[in-house]
Amino acid sequence: MSLRDKLPKVVDPRAQNKPYSAKESWRLMEIMSEFVDGIEQLTKVLPAVSIFGSARTKPEHPYYQLTEDIARRLSDSGFAVISGGGPGIMEAANKGAFAGTSPSIGLNILLPHEQGGNPYQDVSVNFKFFFARKVMFVKHATAYVVMPGGFGTLDELSEALTLIQTGKAKKIPVILVGRSFWQGLLDWFQSTLVGEKMINPEDMDLVKVTDDPQEVVDIVFNHYEARSRGQTLAERASTFSL
Repeated sequence: MSLRDKLPKVVDPRAQNKPYSAKESWRLMEIMSEFVDGIEQLTKVLPAVSIFGSARTKPEHPYYQLTEDIARRLSDSGFAVISGGGPGIMEAANKGAFAGTSPSIGLNILLPHEQGGNPYQDVSVNFKFFFARKVMFVKHATAYVVMPGGFGTLDELSEALTLIQTGKAKKIPVILVGRSFWQGLLDWFQSTLVGEKMINPEDMDLVKVTDDPQEVVDIVFNHYEARSRGQTLAERASTFSL
């Protein structure tokens, strides 16, 4: 028997049975409904800042408290805060914004065996699909504030940098909070990615690093004010190129 005979047969899509096709069509409708619901709810609360970070950070941890402080300052400065709706840094971001004057928004992901969203949400949007949720994080952001976190946080950071680098999203601040946490990664970006010409040297300018919560607010506010100058209200609300 040849290797070709051992390979699984490729099924012609045209020969798929109708129940399977119907199932996939309904899945597509579910995805579309998540986009529609998310866009309808979030376009009412611009401008907004997305805050990412670890779900494992406890309330007594300095990162949690720093996130809560940043979110409260952003909220009181007129920026809604978008976070993941879960525990840890996400809860701290929602909690800080909830105590402020602008909306606290939770983009909750529905997972089996997981508890519901945190209670500090003025606007809650539930998602079944991770990628639909990720689009909402990016589409409605005036800036990204990236707190210490794990693989999920790195995924969201890489997504934001890629979209800005490739021109698929407008150039907005990507602020890494926690210099001691992020410095090793930034050193590797410089020595390896720039050093081996995987990215351009100017791509390093896409990120800013700080430990100061007020500096985070100042960076966001100054960028928004400069970008908004001379724009119409509709242009001011547009932060993402789909």
